[in-house]
Amino acid sequence: MDLSQAIRDWRSQGFAVLPGYLSDEVLDPAVAELSLMFPSEQGFHNGSDPRRQRFLGDEFAGIDTFPFISTEISLLAVHDRLIHLARTLLQNDDLRIYSAEAWAKYTGAADYDQDLHRDFLNHTLVVPPHGTDQQQVEMFIYLVDVPDHLGPPHLVPATYSAGIPAKPNWFPRQDPTGSQGPDASPGTPAGFHAPARPELYEHEVSAAGPAGTVVAFQLGTFHRGTALNRPGGARFTMHVNYRHAEAEWTHRQGWADRSHDPAWYHFVERASPQQLQLFGFPPPGHPYWTADTLAGVALRYPGLDLSLWRAHMDDIRPPSC
Repeated sequence: MDLSQAIRDWRSQGFAVLPGYLSDEVLDPAVAELSLMFPSEQGFHNGSDPRRQRFLGDEFAGIDTFPFISTEISLLAVHDRLIHLARTLLQNDDLRIYSAEAWAKYTGAADYDQDLHRDFLNHTLVVPPHGTDQQQVEMFIYLVDVPDHLGPPHLVPATYSAGIPAKPNWFPRQDPTGSQGPDASPGTPAGFHAPARPELYEHEVSAAGPAGTVVAFQLGTFHRGTALNRPGGARFTMHVNYRHAEAEWTHRQGWADRSHDPAWYHFVERASPQQLQLFGFPPPGHPYWTADTLAGVALRYPGLDLSLWRAHMDDIRPPSC
């Protein structure tokens, strides 16, 4: 797929929508394992799946984090086409994946309609950069069709949001009723919630699209989740985020903290060196690798093919004196 339009949209508007960027052939193995993680549309709405209770009343209750019980969904988060897209938009080949989530939403389970906001408050220690090569890319990936009545994200082009400072960060469509101010929630630092900005909503763009659509956006892009209105509906997506390897100020979790989950072992034993490097796994030829560390990693991950790492051992041996 020609990414020239996506690059232009990314640079000028802060986001790009790529309908059907991932083919059915790419999606099918992951979609086939959705039932390992979430109730089906029918199972949720007819009450036959006992897991349905988890999803009620909280818009974020449907999020599972990497590594997933489904190895196929874990592998999809680092598919070669997503890596290529991230490298193209970020203009850098040395990337890290800093977060990956799978998300199920069901009509009527919760209120999914959000205020316009940016994600930087839990993605970076600092603020989103503007006009630099130090961007990071967030991606929404549609595992199923996401038409307008199934809660596609809405995004505001940078044309209409340029110049808004880092604080406040949330802008409602209309001011709340009653005496509660925008920062009235207990424990909320003052100044991050603003009075209404209805004009921003007038310019938001729906990212509705078929299965395989990828919505790539910058950290400073205003966006929001929208309501699911189709009776008996469900939406299954992923939220995957990449950054430059050196951008240590951008992260959401440390992968080593997840690296003893059974799902992690299943993922590692099927991942490529390129995919593992996205998590900080030392690449072939790195000085970390010695006969001892290779032997230890072989014990920890008996199903991982280490032949490429072994083949590069000569690249890291010091020259003889």
